[in-house]
Amino acid sequence: MKHFKKGIILSTLLISLFSISCSDDDTEEKLGNWIKKSAFDGPARSSATSFVIGSFAYVTTGYTGDEYLNDLWAYNSAGDYWEQKADFIGIARSSGSGFELNGNGYVGLGYDGTNKLKDFYEYNPDTNIWTKKTDFAGTARYGAVGFQVGGKAFFGTGYDGNYLKDFYQYNATDNTWTQVNGFSGNKRRNATVFVINDIAYLGTGLNSGVNQVDFWAFDPITDVWTRKRDLDDDGTDHDAYSIKRANASSFSINSLGYITCGESGRTIWEYNPKTDIWKEKTSLEGSGRSDALGITIKGERGFVMLGKSGTSYFDDVWEFKPSEEQNDDDN
Repeated sequence: MKHFKKGIILSTLLISLFSISCSDDDTEEKLGNWIKKSAFDGPARSSATSFVIGSFAYVTTGYTGDEYLNDLWAYNSAGDYWEQKADFIGIARSSGSGFELNGNGYVGLGYDGTNKLKDFYEYNPDTNIWTKKTDFAGTARYGAVGFQVGGKAFFGTGYDGNYLKDFYQYNATDNTWTQVNGFSGNKRRNATVFVINDIAYLGTGLNSGVNQVDFWAFDPITDVWTRKRDLDDDGTDHDAYSIKRANASSFSINSLGYITCGESGRTIWEYNPKTDIWKEKTSLEGSGRSDALGITIKGERGFVMLGKSGTSYFDDVWEFKPSEEQNDDDN
């Protein structure tokens, strides 16, 4: 009888230890804290365009549900406040694309409610002046990606009545566009890009109603795109992924990448380029949303802001702290 009781006690202890271990794993898997920051001072909107210069994030254009916008706002990430700057001089629009290059911001493409656009503009933060530049060399479109990596700036993919996969590089010195080849991924619109250690990573997006699962890395030194692990991979070395979506937001923090929001609402996944593995983290504490902005500042801070859910448009701003546990007292 004593041996029987000891067996019960030992079994109970082992079950308890197993439960604690599983609980710890779950906590580690969903690690991450969202901190609410100073709300955007302009009208709530979705499908805005952004670029980052130093510690300032610039937000312009977008759609309120009633009107297309052309205002410009600068977020001071050090002081956590917003300042209005000179209005974007192009026609008001949504779903445009942007990037930073050589200390200036660039915005182009998009949709004005009637027309798909291909015009292109430069913003000088020192003078607070916009200047029209050479039109984009590809077709007028919206839902394209814009990014700068390793001193090279690109617009690519999008929708011009057809889904697209072409890419063009902008040269600020001579104000020209050059089509570049080498992307073997699927056509798409509303994809997202983040940059880690001078490598750009592109994924998600929509093609003819289907969420795309292929995920790619671009090296600006070699101009080569390399396919990485698919976003619906169900390999045995990790949990099955549920990352595929359109209209998502992304950013990078300290050599890790993040994809969040979009059609999947509030979930966020962390990408480690060294292992090519994704891990799910703590979901956005704010409302689930699509067409929000993902902002990376100095490779160390990641933000999600604005966006929409149904007929609701948002002006809130959230910063993600990947190594912290969720703290309900933050807000």
